[in-house]
Amino acid sequence: MKRSDLTEKLLDIKREKGWSWKHICAEIGGFSDTLIVGAILGQMKLTKPQAAKAAELFGLSKAEEAMLNEIPMRGDGTPMPPTDPLIYRFYEMVMVNGPAWKALIEEEFGDGIMSAIDFDFQFERLSNPKGDRVKITMSGKFLPYKYYGNSGNVPEYGYKEG
Repeated sequence: MKRSDLTEKLLDIKREKGWSWKHICAEIGGFSDTLIVGAILGQMKLTKPQAAKAAELFGLSKAEEAMLNEIPMRGDGTPMPPTDPLIYRFYEMVMVNGPAWKALIEEEFGDGIMSAIDFDFQFERLSNPKGDRVKITMSGKFLPYKYYGNSGNVPEYGYKEG
C-alpha cells in the first residue's frame, strides 16, 4: 500500500462515519489540529501513541498504523503552482507579499529565515457583516544563517547589523 492509498482510505472512513476534522483531532489529540489533519492527509507523521489512537479510531491494520508514523514525502501531490483556488491564494500571498515580508523580517531580525519546521499555525473565524473573515496567525522560530569558515570580526551566525 502507498501512503496516498492510506489517505484515501482514511478520507473514505471519515465520510462514511460523518466525522468532522475537529472530532478526529480531539480523538487523536496531542498535536495541533493542523498537524493531525496534515498527517491524515499524508503530509506529516504522527507519534507512535497518536498513530495507535488513529489506528483504533479508524480500525487500521498494524502496517497502516506504522505508516502513519513514517516520515512522509511532504509536498507530494501538490502541483506548482497549486491549482486549488484556496491553496493558490496562499501561494499568491507569498508571491505578492513575500518580498515585503522578507525585507521586514530581515530588518527586524537580521540575516536568516523563519522556520517552517519549528512552526505553529492557527486560524479563527471573525464575524463580519460584509462576510466572515479568516484570521491566520503563523509563528516560526527565527533561524539566523550560519557563515561557515568565518574569520576576523565576522560573527558565526547571521546577525542584525546596527
